[in-house]
Amino acid sequence: MAYSSIVKPSVYFNTKLYTGTGSSNALTGVGFQPDWTWIKCRDDTHNHQVFDAVRGVYKRLRTDTNGAETTSNESLKTFDSDGFTLGTQTNVNQSSGTFASWNWKAGTTSGLSGGTITPTSYSVNATSGFGIYAYTGTNANGTITHGLGSAPSVIIVKNRLTSSKSWVVGHKSIGFQNALFLNDTAGSTSEANLFNSTAPTSSVFTVGTGSLINDSGDSYIAYAFAEKKGYSKFGSYVGNNNTDGTFVYLGFKPAFIIVKPTSGTEHWTMYDNKRTGYNPTNYQLYPNLSSSEATLSELDIVSNGFKIRSQTGRLNSSGVTMIYMAFAEQPLVANSGTSGVPATAK
Repeated sequence: MAYSSIVKPSVYFNTKLYTGTGSSNALTGVGFQPDWTWIKCRDDTHNHQVFDAVRGVYKRLRTDTNGAETTSNESLKTFDSDGFTLGTQTNVNQSSGTFASWNWKAGTTSGLSGGTITPTSYSVNATSGFGIYAYTGTNANGTITHGLGSAPSVIIVKNRLTSSKSWVVGHKSIGFQNALFLNDTAGSTSEANLFNSTAPTSSVFTVGTGSLINDSGDSYIAYAFAEKKGYSKFGSYVGNNNTDGTFVYLGFKPAFIIVKPTSGTEHWTMYDNKRTGYNPTNYQLYPNLSSSEATLSELDIVSNGFKIRSQTGRLNSSGVTMIYMAFAEQPLVANSGTSGVPATAK
């Protein structure tokens, strides 16, 4: 049984669905003040929009492009105690449009020291294993202190202010001598100059000399995730091209899943527990595409993981390793002595 010190995962991650108004729109019900909010219109082809408290409100990045950060005073206007407030921008608040937002809590903004590159600002939550770091590139191999208390399993980095710079994804299952790109379909490629072929430690992560991650004088944002039992898991499985696909044990009922094949040219795919239809029809969005939501039958979300039910290459190419990121709705069993409720099968 998987015991977790995080009894209620929704105080650190939560999906909020909403309908756009075309006018100022204060959304509540997230359950906390988010530090990272990722928004996608479900029924139109608007770009994915990413906001965080470290870069500040109004400043948006788009996961489905390699474009630079832009500023819009009518995008995400404030992070609030139980959600966020939006302006009139159609990408996040089109009138009558349906939207999904995925929200993470970080929190600590002081006390980090060490490493050879000091973040200009940051927000860290060691309990949930999530940190956001803004830094300036040096074009020299360097280390950044993360403050998570254990080694990150996934690091996502974006050059903020230079156009045509892809989103870099480092994942423990491909090794940090390799990388994937969130805005692209490409499989894992050898990229020694990104993370300097060096796995993160319990105190720092390493950046190399590549311009996507550490060009001299450029501004970057990094999101780091350390695995926490019963709350988050980052790993891989091998596809079998069968509707009786792999069962991926997580130790919790997932609230959010992203999957990407490590070879070939398949899309990233994301699922959550709020948009989901009845198993196995779990609605899909694609981080590297602006396309609207699809409603294919692809996987079962269950009390302790997920089960692949589709032969699609995005999830189940025969013999291909698929990496995933997953966050919990509920631990399979809460920490002893708490009032946590065991997860039940969907």
